[in-house]
Amino acid sequence: MSNNAKIAIGGVALGLFLWIWLPLWAVVLIVVGVPAAAYLMLDPSQRRRLRRTRRREIGR
Repeated sequence: MSNNAKIAIGGVALGLFLWIWLPLWAVVLIVVGVPAAAYLMLDPSQRRRLRRTRRREIGR
C-alpha cells in the first residue's frame, strides 16, 4: 500500500472518530482550521511554489 493510501485511510479514520465523539462545530473547526493554519505557516516562497504546482496540475 502506498504512503498516500495510508494517509488517506488514517484521515478517514480520524474524521470518523471526531465525528462520533465531538460536536459538529468542533469537527468543522478542525477540518477547516488545521489545513488553513498549515498554509499560513508556510513561507511566502513556499506558498508561491504550492500555488504554481496546483495551477500546473489543473492545466494538464
